[in-house]
Amino acid sequence: MLASRRTILVFLVVAFILFNAYYLGHKKPQKSIPPLSDRQAQLWQSLHSLLEQHVPDCPPPILHRSAGIPRFDAINETPRKSYIANADKIRQPMQAAHDGFVHAIRNLKIDHAYVPGTMGIVSSAGGTYLPTFVVSLLLLRRTGSTLPVELFMKDRTEYEPSICEVILPPLGVKCVVLSDIMAGQGGTGIEGFQIKSVAMLFSSFEKFLWLDADCVPLHDPTSILNSEPFTSTGLVTWPDFWANTAAPVYFNISRQPEPLSTVRQATEAGMLLVSKETHFLTLILAIYYNYYGPDYYYPLLDQGAPGAGDKDTFLHAATALNESFYSVSETVVDLGNVTPWNSQTAINAGYIQADPIQDYNLTSQGKWRVGDPTVAKPPRAFFIHAGDPEFNPGKDLLGEKLVGFDGNPTRLWTHPPGAMKRLGYDAEKAFWEETTAVACNSQFAFESWKSKSRLCEDTRAHWKAVFLKPDGKVPEFTNG
Repeated sequence: MLASRRTILVFLVVAFILFNAYYLGHKKPQKSIPPLSDRQAQLWQSLHSLLEQHVPDCPPPILHRSAGIPRFDAINETPRKSYIANADKIRQPMQAAHDGFVHAIRNLKIDHAYVPGTMGIVSSAGGTYLPTFVVSLLLLRRTGSTLPVELFMKDRTEYEPSICEVILPPLGVKCVVLSDIMAGQGGTGIEGFQIKSVAMLFSSFEKFLWLDADCVPLHDPTSILNSEPFTSTGLVTWPDFWANTAAPVYFNISRQPEPLSTVRQATEAGMLLVSKETHFLTLILAIYYNYYGPDYYYPLLDQGAPGAGDKDTFLHAATALNESFYSVSETVVDLGNVTPWNSQTAINAGYIQADPIQDYNLTSQGKWRVGDPTVAKPPRAFFIHAGDPEFNPGKDLLGEKLVGFDGNPTRLWTHPPGAMKRLGYDAEKAFWEETTAVACNSQFAFESWKSKSRLCEDTRAHWKAVFLKPDGKVPEFTNG
């Protein structure tokens, strides 16, 4: 009996060895994944070829007057107007080019060039915007966020080794130079507004929050990357003050119905949530709109309205491809000071955008404050876009905006009271603390500051005069 058991055991061991030898000998080798930099270069090579193949074969749109500055109205429907003088001439050739590009990208067989399962923040800055980015970064870290950040720069002229290799890595930031990725493939013409969509495409993250250099989260943004409405839609945008002013002919070109004026406002693209897993093609089409933006698509999408540029390319790209999105409904609000002759309106020095989770919680219950502000309390403020002035003492921060009408140093943000309460804490004080730290720390030897003097002294003087003043009036920051 014992001998037979041994014989069976030996047989099983031999069979197992032979099976494994056969399996390993016939198993297909695992496909090696090229380095990310190689995949990025290959992606741009293929994409650049498609962009050049589908150039609109017609003169650019000609604007006849301008859409002006129409405020968004969620209640009263207004007809969409056309200010494109040659709409009939450009409709068919631009539609053919658009159709061809969309068909080509739907059949694009190439690696998407990101790292699956990753999440982070993407921004771009160089030159005079780099100090602004660093101040914003320090404010981001104040929220407790440990999300990695990729900072894109147009080319090596914007790359500052002391900042990118010494200062930023310990703060969780990697500098990426776009011209290194696009070398030899027609990337040198990418400028200004066009950079944002390309930086998004070449970020290594699967899911990310885009932030302009002067846009700051008031809370850790990890929560909004892991919650509704982003988790189900893959794209979240925030509103601008203005109505959507895209020309009617654009909707003919992109083969989509015109949206009602009451259901979609213009986008304020200082912040965007994007999933490449779900919206890779949205990014590609947005790049097409930006690649041909200055001549063709910026005039079509904005018709001369404020802020013409990349801001509306993302949402229009998603709708043209019938991809999902969530557009935060809560109205963007100016932050600023009031004048002695008008105590009701703020002189804009920045603006706040709402928490998308709280906004979604309201709209999913059918509570649309944009149509009726009385249905619920407003969501908390989640972002400040501090664009006028930026928090950069080497630019235009230390100017006349910091002096009140009585001739004394003053706060930038005191009005309106409801918006100040939504901040939840003294955000302006935090901005000035980090601005002073950057201005007075000799490590921050920005190229754009080399010809400047007294940045530390002047920044610290304003800080002391405003925030250490014992009788200084402090706005109310909570709804209590």
